[in-house]
Amino acid sequence: MLPTAPQHNGLSVARLIGYSLLAGLALCAVKGPDLIGIDPARQSLMHTLQGPSAEHWLGTDHLGRDMLARLLSGAQLSLALAALSVLTAALPGTLLGILASWYGGWTERLLTLFADAVLALPGLLLVLMLAAISPGSWWALYAGLSLTLWVEYFRYTRQRSRVILSEPSVEASRLLGFGATHIIKRHLLPEIGPGLLTIAAFGAATAVTAVAALGFVSVGIRPPTAEWGVMMTQLLPYWREAPFLILQPVLCLVVTVLALHLSVGVRRPT
Repeated sequence: MLPTAPQHNGLSVARLIGYSLLAGLALCAVKGPDLIGIDPARQSLMHTLQGPSAEHWLGTDHLGRDMLARLLSGAQLSLALAALSVLTAALPGTLLGILASWYGGWTERLLTLFADAVLALPGLLLVLMLAAISPGSWWALYAGLSLTLWVEYFRYTRQRSRVILSEPSVEASRLLGFGATHIIKRHLLPEIGPGLLTIAAFGAATAVTAVAALGFVSVGIRPPTAEWGVMMTQLLPYWREAPFLILQPVLCLVVTVLALHLSVGVRRPT
């Protein structure tokens, strides 16, 4: 018999760690820049590539900018973009999935065909196309990520809703005269909710990684904006002189993705 993960108040230790990390990251992103009170764009060419000090807790980059201020500003940008992309992908994806399974027939076929057509286009290519139209613009990344992520919500919701809507409890609710709103709230959402949250966590991790990757190859957010991928690119030439500096945005990215994965486990819903 396989051992199970230790439990604490009904939650696994991994999820508790994930929730704690996410709460800490969100708090740092929201309150951090105001608490330290340092402009992430302020340069000081007399104090470049410095190590941690009382004035600059995590040191300074090649232009003398405070690393902590830039990391917190990058966290704000990455988490906000990820949250916005996931939210605007989840709403239409879930609604269209319910609509397809509810009506079936040509409605389901057309919506499924449209989703398959979007899925046939690689998500990163779609983001790159939009980024090429508007270089350095955050809205291009946001639109590309949202258009890519909604398909997962649609496919999962359609599949699960078809099964749930055929159950005797739903048939009984229909015979008793309950409308679509009651059936969705009482039967569908409680069943598909946990799976949607899992998809949202994986989608947010994908969004954060994509924003950093595009920034690293100078396609996404452009300098002087403080973004983790952009920071990696700018600090890469100085990795021999100050390796601890380039490790900081890398660790921020790793911790964020790890926190999102731990908060829902390691398995995607089927």
